[in-house]
Amino acid sequence: MERRRMDAALLVLLLGHLAAALEVPLDLPQPPTITHQSPKDYIIDPRENIIIHCEAKGKPHPSFSWTRNGTHFNIDEDTNVSMKPHSGTLVVDISGAKAEQYECVYQCTARNKHGTAVSNNIVVRQSRSPLWSKERINPIVVQEGVSLVLPCRPPAGLPPPIIFWMDNNFQRLPQSNRVSQSLNGDLYFSNVLREDSRNDYICYARFPYTQTIQQKQPISLKVLSHDPADERKPTFLVPSGPSSSKTVLRGQVLEMECIAEGLPTPDISWSKVSGELPAKRTYFLHYQRTLRIVNVSESDAGDYRCTARNKLGTVHHNIHVMVKAAPYWISAQPRNLVLAPGENGVLTCRASGTPKPSITWAMNGIPIENSPKDLSRKVEDDTIIFTDVQTGSSAVYQCNVSNPYGYLLSNAFINVLSEPPRVLTPANKVYQVIKNHPALMDCASFGSPIPKITWFKDSRSSTLDGDPYILHDNGTIEIHTAQAHNAGKYTCVARNSLGKEENHILLEVKEPTRILKQPEYKVVQRGRSAVFQCKVKHDPSLVPTMTWLKDDGELPDDERFYVDSDSLTITEVSEIDAGVYTCIMNTTLDHDSASAELTVVEATPTPAVVTEQPDPPTDLELTDQKKRSVQLTWTPGDEHNSPIMKFLIQYEDSLHHRGHWHNLTEVAGTRTTAHLKLSPYAHYTFRVLGLNAVGLSRPSFPSRVYKTEPAAPDENPTGVQGLGTEHDNLVISWKPLTGLQSNGPGLHYRVMWRQKAVNSDWNTASVANTSKFVVSGTPTFVPYELKVQAVNDHGAAPDPAIAHGYSGEDLPVAAPNNVQVMVLNSSLAEVHWDPVPSKFIRGHLKGYKVYYWKERSLHKHNPHHVEKEILTFSGNHSHGKLPGLHPYSLYSFNVRIYNGKGEGPPSPTQEFETPEGVPGAPTSLLVTNTDLDSLTLEWNPPHVRNGRITGYTLKYQPVNNSNELGPVEELALSANETSVTLSNLRHSTRYKFYLNAKTERGAGPTISQETVTIMDEALISQLDVDVGTGVGAMPASPFRNVNSSVGDDGALISWEYWGPEKSVYVEYKLQNSEGEEEWQKELVNGSQNVMLKGLKGGLSYRVRLVAKGHHDQPLHQSQELLVKVPAVASRQVDIATQGWFIGLMCAIALLILILLIICFIQRNKGGKYPVKEKEDAHTDPEFQPMKDDDCTFGEYR
Repeated sequence: MERRRMDAALLVLLLGHLAAALEVPLDLPQPPTITHQSPKDYIIDPRENIIIHCEAKGKPHPSFSWTRNGTHFNIDEDTNVSMKPHSGTLVVDISGAKAEQYECVYQCTARNKHGTAVSNNIVVRQSRSPLWSKERINPIVVQEGVSLVLPCRPPAGLPPPIIFWMDNNFQRLPQSNRVSQSLNGDLYFSNVLREDSRNDYICYARFPYTQTIQQKQPISLKVLSHDPADERKPTFLVPSGPSSSKTVLRGQVLEMECIAEGLPTPDISWSKVSGELPAKRTYFLHYQRTLRIVNVSESDAGDYRCTARNKLGTVHHNIHVMVKAAPYWISAQPRNLVLAPGENGVLTCRASGTPKPSITWAMNGIPIENSPKDLSRKVEDDTIIFTDVQTGSSAVYQCNVSNPYGYLLSNAFINVLSEPPRVLTPANKVYQVIKNHPALMDCASFGSPIPKITWFKDSRSSTLDGDPYILHDNGTIEIHTAQAHNAGKYTCVARNSLGKEENHILLEVKEPTRILKQPEYKVVQRGRSAVFQCKVKHDPSLVPTMTWLKDDGELPDDERFYVDSDSLTITEVSEIDAGVYTCIMNTTLDHDSASAELTVVEATPTPAVVTEQPDPPTDLELTDQKKRSVQLTWTPGDEHNSPIMKFLIQYEDSLHHRGHWHNLTEVAGTRTTAHLKLSPYAHYTFRVLGLNAVGLSRPSFPSRVYKTEPAAPDENPTGVQGLGTEHDNLVISWKPLTGLQSNGPGLHYRVMWRQKAVNSDWNTASVANTSKFVVSGTPTFVPYELKVQAVNDHGAAPDPAIAHGYSGEDLPVAAPNNVQVMVLNSSLAEVHWDPVPSKFIRGHLKGYKVYYWKERSLHKHNPHHVEKEILTFSGNHSHGKLPGLHPYSLYSFNVRIYNGKGEGPPSPTQEFETPEGVPGAPTSLLVTNTDLDSLTLEWNPPHVRNGRITGYTLKYQPVNNSNELGPVEELALSANETSVTLSNLRHSTRYKFYLNAKTERGAGPTISQETVTIMDEALISQLDVDVGTGVGAMPASPFRNVNSSVGDDGALISWEYWGPEKSVYVEYKLQNSEGEEEWQKELVNGSQNVMLKGLKGGLSYRVRLVAKGHHDQPLHQSQELLVKVPAVASRQVDIATQGWFIGLMCAIALLILILLIICFIQRNKGGKYPVKEKEDAHTDPEFQPMKDDDCTFGEYR
């Protein structure tokens, strides 16, 4: 492990005293220190508020003031300027002013009673992106082969713009060793070719602060080829002459360019005449035309030569480079001094530059020569020496180092304090190191005088100042090679003349992380799986993290790669998976790594694959052993051509269940390790089985026995409940713990109980080998609070949750009071009662039961023996309804309460009567003595009368052959009648009869019957004549007024039917058909007409009606009709008059009109300058916006 870097204070030995630059705690008095300020050259965005930063700390907190252009800046007089609270930062609101007004030089001053610190001079300038001057650029016409320069000359901006050349389509113009852009933005052609002809050479300037791009007018170039230029040797276009000079500042970037013309195109090369080019800092750009050296130093001064050559000659140009330097610190800038009264110290301001800078000192912002005299202070060029300082000498000193190329300004204070030691390192800080690595323990402190640090270990018998300990000047102690015996408690003591303070620190030495089994070289056929093992040993107190790399990069994001805790599996490998795989095991303190290569080869043809169950796993090993867990690793057995899908891990607990194997967990077939959670007080043995598509392997050989230490139980029994089996006991029961749950020997249960709502102590009893406990002598049905806690020889489980139970129940001792009944109707009554007080229930209230029974019907005096009915109302009800009662009856009832033990005594029995209801239907209705115009109806009274019968109602009406009902006749009959004869009925007519009984409550349901009166013999003889159709005599027909009419839809047949039969058909067939042709039938029951469709035009049809009764009844037919269907003339339809055709034409015309409008709109859009479309289609990284949250190019002007 790399040694920690130590941030120690610089120690300066002066006049025999050790003084250090220390960080003073902020609760102690101290002069101001500038902590944050804006840069010296501060370019602002004119569209945003100006923020000039100045932050400082000190005790007391400093106040702030500003100068502008060397004079005091009164912030209160400018309404646009404000200062942030507890800060010196200025905020200028430019919404009410122009940014140009605030382009000035600002300086911040922070002061308190101990001194004054000043900031750098902050020059505020706004960024500018001026418009390109309007100019007319004439087309350029040149001969092929000549050189050419296309000028850019962008407007001067702040900061300078970025230049690039593009065409009208926002595409970069191609550059090469023949065509390149110079540092000033001009485009140089060493020689032009015909393909250089184009009219869109456009120079763009991008101004980064305002995020705008300015565009020069396009330049048109035409190259003529009829008189090409001759070949010529190179000459330089830039720079001119044989030599030139250039000045660059130290630390900046040096750029030199040489652009030559000639034909053929010259090649450029660079060299340093006075030495070698700095290889690591040198870059060649723009096809060797630009030499760039970064981070310039004084050694880069000298003469550089660029050479241009082609086959016709060579030309050189020398560039003399001078390196100047703005001031820079040689060591560190001046550091703050904290001195005790009477001590000595020194402030050093050591800087350099070219030319050599001048150094001036100031105290509290005033030149030191104008400051109050101080005999303890002596200024010697870049150093101030303090001797025998006294309280009150605290101040802030400014060192200003300047030359023509810049300046450095540094604040450093001297703080005179008397302060006892304090240790700044947190108390009891824990340091962790790896064995055989260095250990560094800090003891950061503060005090004035500076405290002396001493270290002790454990018993503090002696100071630690010799081997193997190294004590550093800042108080840190180092052990070069830490060992296990170095771990322990360390004490550091800080002392000075004013007192001492000590701090305790803990050092832990950890075992190193080591890879025990490294991944091995693999050769795998394509399509197979590759498994790399990486088994690691590490300190058990550190959390490891396994990382796998492929060819030193991240693993592919592919589900075929599966990383386990100690392996990497790649399924279905292919050629792209070949490479070097590295496993890295990291902890918070160290790491170890190992690599192996994977080679993928083509799969070779194999004979028919024989699959078997896998071989048992081998090499079971237990690692990472902890009290409650262990890591099990194994080596898979041969899978026998069938991949292992999963591993089953089983365990045997020889302490509790010797000889019994139990399933513990399953892991995927690609894994070879499992982290197993264990229970205390068990003797574990593990084995592993592999499963593939064929089946389970044989178990592996068992692992070694792993014994877990006993511990107090982790959990308490579940299912705790309390129930009484007798009225004076309480049985507390629970689900006992298993042997694994016991966690240790001597398992027993601490049973606790107490009455609820009574301020009593817990009663306790201990029992073992049981799951219940009986408490005797309890009051009847009293609530109890219960707890059952598991205890073994190593302690008790956590405090159990409280369960609730009741002692035993007894039968209720009271019946409901104030029992009342309210009859709602003839079949429903509602019973009300007052609930029984809880003290008389003596158990869990289950509900109430209503016992009720029918004594007798009120119209009969004989008793009605019916079993009692019971209605149960669960819960604490106070009323219930009794449905299904018999009307006009006498009922008795009582009410009882019941609990878990049984029913209580009944309430006094009461009676109630139900009112009359409507009667039931008469039990029978018969038709007798049917004649031509009369018949007799006979019936029996209702079986269920529900009251006194007051009479009957008889209704009847005729029904024709279409089931249509005729007018209703109604008769009122007396209660003692059971028959009636009806006369004046129509002959040969079906009648429907309805009969119901009545009570005072109303009419009951009806019973119905149908019958047909006898047909008149005279009508029969009238119908029984020859109709003259040549068919022969027909039986008398019930059909009358049979007619037909023919229309476009078919032949309409109509008739009247007066017969009793319900199956009526219309039959038809062709007139001249042979006798064998069957009649076509259509069923027309209940109808008076029918439309015959599908008849062929120009033909005649025979049509008749047929009524069919039962099989022993005669068939009735109508006389036949002869129906002639006229021939249909063909009709021509004019398509132009059809509605669908007119609609289609209108739709086509509307679609054509919409397309014309769209084309017109697109044509108008195309006339505008498509800047946005070109931006979107051809983006270029060099003119993207400068801010991520503004996805635009800025403005184009």
